[in-house]
Amino acid sequence: MNRRSGTGYTGIPAWIYAIAAAGALFVLLPLVAMVAKVNWPEFIPLITSDPSLTALGLSLRTSAASTALCILLGVPLALVLARSPFPGQRLLRAFVLLPLVLPPVVGGIALLYTFGRQGLLGRSLELAGIQIAFSTAAVVLAQTFVALPFLVVSLEGALRTAGNKYEAVAATLGARPGTVLRRVTIPLVLPGLASGAVLSFARSLGEFGATLTFAGSLQGVTRTLPLEIYLQRETDADAAVALSLLLVAVAVAVVGLSYRRPGSAAPERAAQ
Repeated sequence: MNRRSGTGYTGIPAWIYAIAAAGALFVLLPLVAMVAKVNWPEFIPLITSDPSLTALGLSLRTSAASTALCILLGVPLALVLARSPFPGQRLLRAFVLLPLVLPPVVGGIALLYTFGRQGLLGRSLELAGIQIAFSTAAVVLAQTFVALPFLVVSLEGALRTAGNKYEAVAATLGARPGTVLRRVTIPLVLPGLASGAVLSFARSLGEFGATLTFAGSLQGVTRTLPLEIYLQRETDADAAVALSLLLVAVAVAVVGLSYRRPGSAAPERAAQ
């Protein structure tokens, strides 16, 4: 028999709950195993060592920068894909979402052959005195490359779900396209944009393969927290486990923010 919750009919058979519990255990048990391996007496000294704090600070700064870049590039992309049909749209969407299925190391190689010293654009940049590969800027670009699809997918879905009736009404009342975008479209899909930005930040925070390939592992410059964990795994297992738990805690806190839905602004105010 299907159950009713406090908010209404669920329509979920009882056996679904058993499979869902198995799925939850599949995710939680490895985390529990990691917690059990933490050297708790040395936990605070391990995560507050100079290399650990430097790597964490670099990860937070580059993830914030890459999230801003994802918003700058991803909002127009999502708007075009959701609102403006054109020949080749499906192909463009496929390429935009390609980093979701590509191994990150492949993305790092592609970036290296684009922005590296002998890359497609790297040669011209080198002549101009700009070196991107194996720098902090390379970390930001690598994180943006792998995180951008998360924002585009989230925002495009929100745009399609919201429809364009409010935008059409605002346009018929004389609002310019820029005004419609600013006062109707963005407030209408703000929860989707916020969720996409948070997911992009979380993906950037955990990026490893593309960063290592394109930016290397220079302490204080390109060695983010995932790279520090990888290096510590070879020399100090206790430090690697402690830093892994720290990264999990930060990621859980960040992803948890994506489920806080801010109230949508009233799109009708564009008609005022």
